[in-house]
Amino acid sequence: MADPDNKDRSLVVRLHAAKRMLQRGIRMADVEHVIANGEVIEDYPDDTPFPSRLLLAFPEGRAVHVVAADEPGALVTYIITVYLPDPTQWDPAFRRRKP
Repeated sequence: MADPDNKDRSLVVRLHAAKRMLQRGIRMADVEHVIANGEVIEDYPDDTPFPSRLLLAFPEGRAVHVVAADEPGALVTYIITVYLPDPTQWDPAFRRRKP
């Protein structure tokens, strides 16, 4: 779950994420919900320029995955990509990738 102390963080939506949100009908309110309430299901500590993580939440009952990265020493979270997980690639709870 997201850290409640990070409520003052700014969200910066990268161009790729903005394009995917438009293509997939995912609203900014959905992304904000995932960031505020989501469960971290994968960590990517070696991502650059900042470590990132994959979050899952269910805004309005729909599974949404968000890849986000926090800039160390700043109150900024970058939204890298956003998507609706494909049931053929994820377990029924959308928490683990299928083999």
